[in-house]
Amino acid sequence: MRLHHRDGTTVHLAYCSNVHTAETLDGVVAQLAEYAEPVRRELGVDLLGIGLWLAHDVVIELVDQPSAVARLRDELALRGLETVTLNAFPYQGFHREVVKKDVYLPDWADDRRLDYTLACARVLAGLLPDDAVRGSVSTLPLAWRTPWPRAHWERSHRAFDRLTTGLATLHRDTGRRIRVAFEPEPGCVVENTTQAVREFGGLDPEWLGVCLDTCHLAVQFEDPVAAIARLTDAGLPVVKVQASAALQADDPADPAARAALAGFAEQRFLHQTRTPSPGGLRGVDDLPEALAGALPDTAPWRVHFHAPLHAPAEPPLRTTAPVLSETLRGLFGGAEALSDHIEVETYTWNVLPAGSRPTGPAGLAAGLAAELTWLQRELTSLGLTPDPQRKEISA
Repeated sequence: MRLHHRDGTTVHLAYCSNVHTAETLDGVVAQLAEYAEPVRRELGVDLLGIGLWLAHDVVIELVDQPSAVARLRDELALRGLETVTLNAFPYQGFHREVVKKDVYLPDWADDRRLDYTLACARVLAGLLPDDAVRGSVSTLPLAWRTPWPRAHWERSHRAFDRLTTGLATLHRDTGRRIRVAFEPEPGCVVENTTQAVREFGGLDPEWLGVCLDTCHLAVQFEDPVAAIARLTDAGLPVVKVQASAALQADDPADPAARAALAGFAEQRFLHQTRTPSPGGLRGVDDLPEALAGALPDTAPWRVHFHAPLHAPAEPPLRTTAPVLSETLRGLFGGAEALSDHIEVETYTWNVLPAGSRPTGPAGLAAGLAAELTWLQRELTSLGLTPDPQRKEISA
């Protein structure tokens, strides 16, 4: 889906395919038919954006076989889909029974991360629609915070130099401009926008910037207006926005709230939890630690669990969808659009508490469509307009 900002910017809206489990090319193609095309039909639109997650082995197959890229591009076109962004944060095994901190491996001190990211950029150059201004690839913010000795920092920054050179070379060879976006996340070397400015502010903004995940922004209790101003003042572009919402418990001492949160303490993904305190933000690496007493319960908790955007959480919990709305207002509500790629990234549909999970592919497609409907309405309320050449979501 495409929307237009008053300044003439085309804003691409997509959902991220890391909610699906496929880690082979045949599996990726199959999920387009099983999920993405039904989402488009559920919405009643002619064109749907899909931000692809392509596991390492899929990317290598696509790089080694140009005909495979052509096949994937044809499958996208056949089903009324387009791709302008890849999510290259997970490397592989994103839907194993237990993922947790393995999602941060390999990190940016490991050459495998650079190789994978550049390979993703090459694949995306072959998938971009002919009229797209540019593509984006999102990635992790260096690494999980420990261990991160000085030698790792130095290796990562040498990798950034090679990344910049590789993206510039790709542009020279193909004419396609791909930017890479580092995504601050709680618990990582770069958790917030202040640290993003410190670590990435000196990088070449023509090729490198940040991916602003609004769930992560909320968990870190960052003020969206201040965060956007911080990035803008540093000349650090918001290459991509991941539209997402965290869970919030206003009174985590309430037994009902704790019981509700316990339903989200699952074993696959890490659910970092934060709370404000007089001494600053306090946190633990996973929700079970907080529930076991490792976090004060005198102020609200926010939990890194990507909650569906359109659906209020069951009381006494709520979501941080208002933080997402405020972030969108800061990025798109002014005279100039400050980003042009937005990706709904609710990868947690299948680990929601049992009674809230979608039933089968049709149920998931309906849920994803509802999220996209909610997000487009948020954007049109800010003055963005649907592409006049395409049938978009009806109000």
